[in-house]
Amino acid sequence: MKKLVSILILTTLFVTMSSEAFGQNVQIHHDLEREATTTTVEMFRPDAGGSTFFFVDLDYSPKVSGAYWEIAREFCFWQQSKYNWLSIHAEFNGGMSSAAGSFNNSWLAGLTYSGHSKDWSKTWSLSAMYKYIPGTVDTKGKKQVHNFQLTGVWNLDFFNHWISFNGFADFWREHRAWQGTEFIFLAEPQLWVNLKNIKGWEKINLSLGTEVEISNNFVEEGFEVMPTLAAKWTF
Repeated sequence: MKKLVSILILTTLFVTMSSEAFGQNVQIHHDLEREATTTTVEMFRPDAGGSTFFFVDLDYSPKVSGAYWEIAREFCFWQQSKYNWLSIHAEFNGGMSSAAGSFNNSWLAGLTYSGHSKDWSKTWSLSAMYKYIPGTVDTKGKKQVHNFQLTGVWNLDFFNHWISFNGFADFWREHRAWQGTEFIFLAEPQLWVNLKNIKGWEKINLSLGTEVEISNNFVEEGFEVMPTLAAKWTF
């Protein structure tokens, strides 16, 4: 519980820092399958040398029952054209839950190929990474710390920015002896209706929509689909 309180404090600091200096959004999701709620603080900031991205998730059922965060930095070193470029990608993942304790931390490094449309209404990226997960063992008790991950990320705006379709898809290797599994797939597509497009609501940066968690061997062994009802405020 002390670790959860510490993560809550860090989350508050991130929110304060980001809202003052960077673009960010805060999301709330109600999971229709698990009857649980998740809040997400998310920030993406491009700069002359690349970009920085992080998000922090807190789960409630109804008290805080889990926390997870990712932070990633991309160093852009080769631009194929005005709309496509190649970057070095570095990332850290970590978290915990009240039921399972701390998750294994993960360090990732690799390459990302990114692109966008002329008006930035459509963006995408593909990453291929080495993934180091200390403490992982297979079903025979052998250490399996060296792994890989493939990630795709997209953001598509339609109908003059009324509708946004974004999300990510991950496929990685992580031995889970308690499940007897080795490969994990996770995708979280989101669909938003952006209310700031309503006349007179231009300053109301609220979006309503849904997220669907599609996974295989993620929380439990096997395939699962978990939809949410969601709201997002963009700063």
